[in-house]
Amino acid sequence: MEAVLWIVLGVVLAVAEIFTATLFLIMFAVGAFAAAGAAALGAPVAVQAVVFAAVSALSVLAARPVIRRHQQTAAESGDTPFGVEAIEGSTALVLERVDADKGMVKIDGELWSARAYDATQVLAPGERVQVIQVKGAVALVWRDVATPGELPEAER
Repeated sequence: MEAVLWIVLGVVLAVAEIFTATLFLIMFAVGAFAAAGAAALGAPVAVQAVVFAAVSALSVLAARPVIRRHQQTAAESGDTPFGVEAIEGSTALVLERVDADKGMVKIDGELWSARAYDATQVLAPGERVQVIQVKGAVALVWRDVATPGELPEAER
């Protein structure tokens, strides 16, 4: 009967993890399933509790470094950035006037919707800008100090 209670606790924790998506409760679910195994083997309740605590703690200790490594940005981990991370910090060419409401830029040969990072800036076509941040499919840009003549050939 105790094994069933541990299994129910494990299932409840696993289902709760689906709603939190923190990868924290699932480790306690693993501990509960291990305690269910101990209960099925006839271990006393005190031993079941120790198995639950030990397996849960070991799960947290083993999984935490892996989770942290996967949560780091490419810049933090020293890897080559890709996707949106690679775009942030790059230069772009203004194709259509960019202000706080609308605009269009060319980043590495691709057209992007853009908005001025500083709402007071208005950027004219032909200006060089720097991508400060990407929100969804919109690049937030800032006027670059370089002149349009210094643009790389791919951006002209």
